Amino acid sequence: MTDTTTARVSARDVPADRRRGGELRVLLGPKTVGSTSGFMGVATLAPGERIAEHYHPYSEEFLYVARGAITVDLDDQPVPVAAGEALYVPKDVRHRLRNTGDEPAEVVFHLGPLAPRPELGHVDTESAAPPPREPS
Repeated sequence: MTDTTTARVSARDVPADRRRGGELRVLLGPKTVGSTSGFMGVATLAPGERIAEHYHPYSEEFLYVARGAITVDLDDQPVPVAAGEALYVPKDVRHRLRNTGDEPAEVVFHLGPLAPRPELGHVDTESAAPPPREPS
């Protein structure tokens, strides 16, 4: 293995994207490591937080809940997913991730293949949810 064909990326070195809710970090992708077939990252959701509904016209999505529990709404059908479980989301299926538990959730995601252009890879179908309020 040589450094020219491999790359290691730490989540702490990737800024969080909060545009769609939660904290999304693409760890391995075209911008971070020059991948050409897909990308992988981690989403962190506080209790009550969600990632707004969207779909991918070119990509399948693979989700793995590493910590906590979420509910994934697949075309408006709720599917609970607990830590240690994975879920497959076919292309063109509308989906939203919601942390329905009492603790933060960490979800590893992988999408592939890549869309021909980044703006074609993700279609939003609702606005991002505001972050949950801090207890007063």
